[in-house]
Amino acid sequence: MTTQRKHLVKDFNHFITCYVCKGYLIKPTTVTECLHTFCKSCIVQHFEDSNECPKCGIQVHETNPLEMLRLDNTLEEIIFKLVPGLREREQQREIEFWKRNKSKENADDDGRKCKRAKMDEEIDDHGDGDYHRSDPQIAICLDCLRNSGQMGENIVKGLMKKFIRCSTRVTVGTIKKFLSLKLKLPSSYELDVLCNGEIMGKDHTMEFIYMTRWRLHGENAYPMVLEYRPRIDFG
Repeated sequence: MTTQRKHLVKDFNHFITCYVCKGYLIKPTTVTECLHTFCKSCIVQHFEDSNECPKCGIQVHETNPLEMLRLDNTLEEIIFKLVPGLREREQQREIEFWKRNKSKENADDDGRKCKRAKMDEEIDDHGDGDYHRSDPQIAICLDCLRNSGQMGENIVKGLMKKFIRCSTRVTVGTIKKFLSLKLKLPSSYELDVLCNGEIMGKDHTMEFIYMTRWRLHGENAYPMVLEYRPRIDFG
């Protein structure tokens, strides 16, 4: 009778560790051009200075390599199951990071923005109750971007209460649905959501936008400002 060989976690380290930081993959993110996977924070920071894969050197994208990244949620679950306690440690580190970051930004503010940023609304993900309430939270200001003569201006108005608080994992797609409900837009009507003048993809999370578009571009104001407007078809 043959006995099955027990495998140690270290036997899989080659597949579940990051080439950049050498630690376990946290929010594993794959480069679609070469299929190499890294920690999300590691590869995002790397692409601030380079458009090449740090492992194989292939050019990922001529101008915006961040668009060629995809989260691997399946691999993340496998790693969490293989490494005891890793999920809990990372969740705690994430919560502590957002608490520290929020405290620092509030300390740098002049007090008026803190008061203005007191949330008037919360996205409840269309009736899902406390879903996402235990996640790290982020404050957002939703501003209507007005462009003289643009089609749809008469339909898209500014929100009466434009400050919201939501999970850092909320996507731009959810923000668009929230805006459509609040502005009572037709179901076929589409919006663009922008940060620092750049249109954000529907799958971008608030955390991703904050880390790659807001904080890393020298913005120190709190809350993060997202602008919306009628969708422009460049067709």
